[in-house]
Amino acid sequence: MNWVINFLTSSIGRKLIMSLTGLFLILFLVIHLVGNLQLLIDDQGETFNLYAYSMTNNPLIKIISYGNYFFILLHAIQGILLWRKNAAAKGTTYAAKKGPSASWASRNMGPLGIVILVFILIHMWQFWFQMHYGNLPPVTYDGLAVKNLYVPVMEAFKNPLYACFYVICMVVIAFHLSHGFQSAFQSMGLNHKKYTPAIKFLGTAYSILIPAGFALIPIYFFFFK
Repeated sequence: MNWVINFLTSSIGRKLIMSLTGLFLILFLVIHLVGNLQLLIDDQGETFNLYAYSMTNNPLIKIISYGNYFFILLHAIQGILLWRKNAAAKGTTYAAKKGPSASWASRNMGPLGIVILVFILIHMWQFWFQMHYGNLPPVTYDGLAVKNLYVPVMEAFKNPLYACFYVICMVVIAFHLSHGFQSAFQSMGLNHKKYTPAIKFLGTAYSILIPAGFALIPIYFFFFK
């Protein structure tokens, strides 16, 4: 059992954990975006509120959600530890080699990750906490009373400061993903001249399209609602 603990706390083990948790979170972002895009449906929030209700009342979704929170925390802690260790040992940031070939994102994965962690905490306080424990007014659809999460979301995104903050954080996430996507596969040994170009292309497309999809929502609410 000691060898397992030693491996998971080693540099290689931490990078493996970063890769596995990162890939899980990459998948989660796709699912989360699909749900959030329902905010764009022009039905006064009915589709989104019913979606939010189903997500908070399905036992299986609850279990997956708590696992997701754990993975976010584990990914953040491991990332910060790796970043600090590499910075102290080499004078570089996490997963980056000093030199002109290293991208800006790869040299700044630690700071980018910290910004994202702060964003997640604020985001969860403003929406997740309010949905679970806030005094949100109920709204009824076909006899089913659900919390009206659509209203605080709309109010937040119509606030210019929060809308700008959200969009900027999506840019930060895009940079983080642009390196993290490929790095996750590389850390697991999936680095081959036959597959690496496809992974790079998919990672670049993902790191642009997914954050852009999230950023579209506050832009839509601010300018058109």
